[in-house]
Amino acid sequence: MKKLLFLISAAGFSLLSANAQQLSNPGSHHANRFEELNYLLATPNEYRTATGAPGPKYWQQRADYDIAVELDEPNNMLKGTETVTYYNNSPNPLNYIWMQIDENFHNPNSESNRTNTSRVDNRMTDAQLNNLEPWRKLEGYGINITRATDNGLRPLKYTINQTMMRIDLPATLNPGERFVFKLDWNFKIPDKLTRYGRGGFEHFDEDNNNLYSIAQFHPRLAVYSDFQGWQTLQFTSGAEFALNFGNFKVSITVPADHIIAATGECQNYKSVLTPAQYSRWQQAQTSKQPVEVITLDEALKASQSKSTAKKTWIYTASNVRDFAFNSSRRLVWDAMAANIEGKKVMCMSYYGKEAYPLYRKYSTKIVAHTLRSYSKHTIPYPYPVAISVEAAIGMEYPMLAMNYGRAEKDGTYSEATKNGMIGVIIHEVGHNFFPMIVNSDERQYWWMDEGLNSFVQFLAEQELDINFPSNRGPAHKIVDYMRLPKDKLEPIMTKGDAVANVGSNAYGKASTGLNILRETIMGREQFDFAFKEYARRWAFKHPTPADLFRTMEDASGIDLDWFWRGWYFGTDAVDISIDSVKWFKLDPNATARSPKLAFEPTYITRNKQDTSMKFEVDVDTTLRDFYFYNRLADSAYADEKRNLASAATADKENEGKWVNKNFYELTFSNKGGMVMPIILEWTYQDGTKEVERVPVRIWMLNEQHVTKVFIKDKPVAGIRLDPFRETADINEGNGIWPVKEMPGRFELFKHAQGAGRGQSAGGNSMQRAQQRPRL
Repeated sequence: MKKLLFLISAAGFSLLSANAQQLSNPGSHHANRFEELNYLLATPNEYRTATGAPGPKYWQQRADYDIAVELDEPNNMLKGTETVTYYNNSPNPLNYIWMQIDENFHNPNSESNRTNTSRVDNRMTDAQLNNLEPWRKLEGYGINITRATDNGLRPLKYTINQTMMRIDLPATLNPGERFVFKLDWNFKIPDKLTRYGRGGFEHFDEDNNNLYSIAQFHPRLAVYSDFQGWQTLQFTSGAEFALNFGNFKVSITVPADHIIAATGECQNYKSVLTPAQYSRWQQAQTSKQPVEVITLDEALKASQSKSTAKKTWIYTASNVRDFAFNSSRRLVWDAMAANIEGKKVMCMSYYGKEAYPLYRKYSTKIVAHTLRSYSKHTIPYPYPVAISVEAAIGMEYPMLAMNYGRAEKDGTYSEATKNGMIGVIIHEVGHNFFPMIVNSDERQYWWMDEGLNSFVQFLAEQELDINFPSNRGPAHKIVDYMRLPKDKLEPIMTKGDAVANVGSNAYGKASTGLNILRETIMGREQFDFAFKEYARRWAFKHPTPADLFRTMEDASGIDLDWFWRGWYFGTDAVDISIDSVKWFKLDPNATARSPKLAFEPTYITRNKQDTSMKFEVDVDTTLRDFYFYNRLADSAYADEKRNLASAATADKENEGKWVNKNFYELTFSNKGGMVMPIILEWTYQDGTKEVERVPVRIWMLNEQHVTKVFIKDKPVAGIRLDPFRETADINEGNGIWPVKEMPGRFELFKHAQGAGRGQSAGGNSMQRAQQRPRL
């Protein structure tokens, strides 16, 4: 080897200590972040395998419902009766069952209405004072159970515990048996904009009408599973639902001038629609453009009066986990048929006049796009219907998504409103896949539906328009959250209602993690295969986080334990710094070889030897030979022969090979704690660029500091870490060489504004004042 001349050195930064999560070898610089998850995941068994697939004895319960409800519009009441058939597919005998009565969240005695934290402010308004004790506004609310009997009408004993109800069975329900029972109930429908709980009504003063969003409206079976038994966590209006699959038949009686949007397929359109409306519905069955089944003129006319007659709409839905519906006389309804993976799906939208300028143009087409995109990335959409309803607040149910998006009074709308509407439609319709089909427990693992859904939402938005301003997915958009102090952060794996920053954590960080896996760590091909396999394995089943983690590794053949440990179980941020850059070139005048120094290390026995002791080879010198005076001679001779041969070969093969090369020795520090691949953008002195990726395993034996030599043909002018902002690095400033001061927010704003003014002034590529869209 020829000697290297040191040319340039740039000093770096000292490593800041990181509070690593779940360390296996605390105090060491390795054997922590790359350790197997082990005890953090449930032990595989015959129900859930080590591959992440359902086991040979996997089971889940089933509940079928036959429901009849009636809407009392003058009193804003809903009353109903249901017959429930519960199937015990578990290997365990059951002596009681648990029901969810989520509407009891509005009961003034519910603990969730008395556990809000609050402070006194001398500038508080009356409304703020009322919110100090929200239960005072809820008198008369909550569900009333008026009858509970078995199928023979014999009374059942039950106990209500806030939003949960235990029914004591008259006889043990053994494995393989079913239990049929009946419940009657009613409740006062709350104003959903002031008494939030997902469902309720919205009142429109302009025409004195209501739009009803009826959800979580009937007692539903809680989930009994192999991994946790009965799921009895209370509904507090935050973390959502854990539900069983089953078949529904629902009869909905409403004022005769109301229009219904609901889960499933309507069985009696012909009797509830006018002949003209039914004809338009038939036309929509083959139309590739949305057809107004209920026109804007019809909706406006219906809003001017209120019918006292009644109509009953009948719906059925198979293999769904829930049922919800909307009802109002002020709804426009459009529909079209979409081909989703070779299957016809009726895509539909319902909306009032306020949303007409946006929903008429976009909603139903966005529904169809969402189904196509999600089906490509997961499994083909299995249901016959998908609906978007403009209902002020975003919420999801099987085949039915409630969204927002309204124009101004004059029919115009802003770009932000349009993009927000498109984003929420994709998100809520996308929930058909997570968790309506891939049925995770939202109450316990909020991120398993919101995070996964937000990730595929990002893919669908970018497939709609590459310039769509997606809020979640790109790694750099989670950086502000990851920069927060440690006491403001929480692991993604935090229990549902204990998550303080739901948007940034369960939605944002969880979805960003999947995007980092897809774009940076696994690659699209490997990720897409594994993610589809997870959806296929767990469609219409109850997956846990372990099932997701194991499937992603099993199907891709990539060890991702370090990523799950750091990103999902931990709170460490990504902050990789360039500490030093050293530039070397070969000295052509240096000798090719340097001698090897032979030596023998000393050890404690020699150090403690008695100096008066006489050694046998000194007493009897005939024991001495050539090797006594030339210790390690054979080894030295062999090394010399090897060096001569190697030098001769190297000189012939590599003569001049390294003379003009540039050797860059870079030292990196992991300041944030979360390991990531090292992604470098090299800018050469001639202006050209190159991106180089170093796999994450470079940190395996030292998770704090690494040094690596890069050999380049051309001299380098600059180096930048993570040039595409794909690892969520929280400090871009320490990843640049030569060190540059990063522009502040104000400087960036000035630069952007200046560029914008220059572009506008020309009048070629940007209009000075662009008209907002108008109806």
